[in-house]
Amino acid sequence: MKFLFFTDTHIRATNPVSRLDNYLETTKNKFLEVKDIIESNNIDFVLHGGDFFDRPDVPVKIVGEFANILKSFNVPIYMISGNHDIFGHNPITIERSMLGLLDTLGIVNIIEKDKPIILERNNLKIQISGCPYVYDIDSEYKNYYFPEKLNDVDYHIFMIHSFLLDKPFLDTISHTLIDEVSDVDADIILSGHYHTGFGVKKVNNKYFINPGSLLRTNSSKPERARIPEVIILDLSKKNILIEEIKLKTAKPGEEVLDINSNIEKIGSEALEEFKLLVRQNAVLENYNVYEILKEISNKNNFPTSILEEALKRLEEVEGNVN
Repeated sequence: MKFLFFTDTHIRATNPVSRLDNYLETTKNKFLEVKDIIESNNIDFVLHGGDFFDRPDVPVKIVGEFANILKSFNVPIYMISGNHDIFGHNPITIERSMLGLLDTLGIVNIIEKDKPIILERNNLKIQISGCPYVYDIDSEYKNYYFPEKLNDVDYHIFMIHSFLLDKPFLDTISHTLIDEVSDVDADIILSGHYHTGFGVKKVNNKYFINPGSLLRTNSSKPERARIPEVIILDLSKKNILIEEIKLKTAKPGEEVLDINSNIEKIGSEALEEFKLLVRQNAVLENYNVYEILKEISNKNNFPTSILEEALKRLEEVEGNVN
């Protein structure tokens, strides 16, 4: 039984500030290449690790265009929802999202937590479990990492959308290391969310796989250096074969990414740190939110550019609400 896995496609109508090309056209071209890979490798099922869309309410026209591409895959598609696919980081809202619409129309099949599916073909029985993104999944919801493998299956594939990493990251940003969950009851763990990815790691006789995002949405050094890829899993009674296939349509980072837009990435990471620090400092709860940001910035010696970016984004959000 053969699977193709890819993740974090972040389909959107507009260009990220880091992109020099036409992002939407590039996305379509990559999906068409994925279709070719499916056909040339006789893939049975497609798996997607979440953040299919860049926001839960992308324009209907865009949804329609990619729905047609997905139908042309001519194989069943199973996926979990990522933080960008849902409203308010709450997977319950999937029914109101455009990804939920694709599920309702039968174009994709969304796997919910604690509701695994069983696929049978070529005398093999495969369990597919999924864990969608939920707020703070890498801190207070780490128990999400432990689905049970059914007794009568040959293999258990577990998909999760979280900040699962092969090596330590910033202490101030919640993340989970492979070593912390190496006893998960699954044979293959497919993860999304971490855009740079870590490829294929075998730990405790299990495969942990993250090929990175199919679309590069920031111009950080790691993103400029890597070429997006998909994963092919070939499962038989005897063994598991894994192949990483880099996309031919993916151009070198220096051709499509604007190195001068790194402030977007810096600002995003800083905002995550701000949110964590605010939650950890109850003494700040009576302050004006702008004063909170300024105090945290001073306390942690953040560069002025980061504070200015955070304040700018806060003003934009307030403007949209008003």
